Amino acid sequence: MNEIMKNIFERRSIRKYKNKMVDEQLIDKVLEAGTYAPSGMNMQSPIIIAVTNKEMRNKLSEINAKIMGKDIDPFYGAPVVLVVLADKNCPTYIYDGSVVMENMMLAATSLNLGSCWIHRAKEMFETEDGKKILQSLGISGNYEGIGNCILGYPDETVKDKKIKDNHIYKIK
Repeated sequence: MNEIMKNIFERRSIRKYKNKMVDEQLIDKVLEAGTYAPSGMNMQSPIIIAVTNKEMRNKLSEINAKIMGKDIDPFYGAPVVLVVLADKNCPTYIYDGSVVMENMMLAATSLNLGSCWIHRAKEMFETEDGKKILQSLGISGNYEGIGNCILGYPDETVKDKKIKDNHIYKIK
């Protein structure tokens, strides 16, 4: 089986991570894969914020948990959070950002890293704390959070995925 198909079939959402920072070179490869995602009219509306700083990672976790109304770590202990935002002025921004997320998760699988799409990025960066984070990075514009891609070394084995019936319909 070719490597791309293998990674697609083997990718799983990982929800338990080892307490070990991901090598920077691996993070950079995942980020690069995200930048190669297709985008509508090649507008390349998404941006990625790579968070490896533990304090900022924890702050993002707190913001996300507060939105959920729970006192948990929605990032499941993953040491890296890759936040994807996209420019709302682009008509395909949600799709473009979603493809960036998928490219990064497939790249993570190919590098033997775990990943998981964590929602509420939109709501996180609509908060005052989220807006301040963007401002501190010099990010201005009409950006909306698309997703948080958490990364780390998996500390669990995930079972094979059962694909539901009636998932594909063919017209011949």
